[in-house]
Amino acid sequence: MHRSNLTRSERWLERGLGTVVLLALALGLAADVRAQGVLNLYSARHYQTDEALYENFTRQTGIKINRIELGDEPLIQRLRNEGANSPADVVLLVDAARLWRGQIDGLFQPITSKLLTERIPAQWRSNDNTWFGFSSRARTIFFDPAKVKAEDVDTYAELADPKNKGKVCTRSGSHPYMLSLIGAIAEREGEAGAEAWARGVVANMARPPRGGDTDQIRAVAAGECAVALSNTYYWVRLMRSNDPKDKDVVAKVRMVWPDQKGAGTHMNISGGAVAKNSPNRANAIRFLEYLSGPEAQNYFANGNNEWPLAVGTPLANPELAALGTFKPDPLPLSSVGKGQVAAQRILDRVGYR
Repeated sequence: MHRSNLTRSERWLERGLGTVVLLALALGLAADVRAQGVLNLYSARHYQTDEALYENFTRQTGIKINRIELGDEPLIQRLRNEGANSPADVVLLVDAARLWRGQIDGLFQPITSKLLTERIPAQWRSNDNTWFGFSSRARTIFFDPAKVKAEDVDTYAELADPKNKGKVCTRSGSHPYMLSLIGAIAEREGEAGAEAWARGVVANMARPPRGGDTDQIRAVAAGECAVALSNTYYWVRLMRSNDPKDKDVVAKVRMVWPDQKGAGTHMNISGGAVAKNSPNRANAIRFLEYLSGPEAQNYFANGNNEWPLAVGTPLANPELAALGTFKPDPLPLSSVGKGQVAAQRILDRVGYR
């Protein structure tokens, strides 16, 4: 029927239906925009400085971040339990071995991103681009200069040497930071060599393992032991603290870069991956790319006293810079993850609790 022949009622109905259709399309588009504006983040990072990092991403992109914070292992277990129904888009973990475990368990998905592969060197990401490191820390040796000489504790091997019997403090051997170190030793020296090292460390302990990394440094300052292992960012936190007790610890303790004439100092990372069943995959990749950018690297890395990993990122942390330069172990962190399996067997055999 020609439109001019329509009655007034029919024309009114036509206009009404058109409005309904347009309204439905608008609502549908709005719903689609809302769906595209969400990122579900599972994070093992618990640092206040990250709040600004997330807020800045939302301000730049309009993408809202829904966040769940748990430890590395609880997050991995949650992903396993949720399976295909998991709402997770991005998973942030603070240990290379746990990132490797998530990769091996099929909890993450490989992604293609020119930005990420250009910015993050191959050493700091998985060989299939399943996960990427964004900040790094070194596992170094701290000692009491009144009780031991630096040259007697400047290698990991010396922590297991009988000359340091009764002098060593560490946290639990089953903690990821220790597992990753033992895993790296196992990759270099074989399982037998790593077991001999772990057995020697246990024999040299001043007390049973307890507490976190900062507690090990404090134990050296308090005279409980003469040498200890800790990640560098705990030391820099003490350096930056205004608490007189922390200043006293820094005054009494010294740090040495291990294995500078050998393989180099053991490294670890904070990193991220896109979850296997991510419902917002494009947003997930965009978020990881954002973390590799210079502005985010300052939040992500320098805010927690770690080294940024993206190529060309300036170090905006005077206390961290004051630690100086050193030779890092070039062992790919994906290999460290593989060595963790042997590390756990070793701990059980030598009684490293």
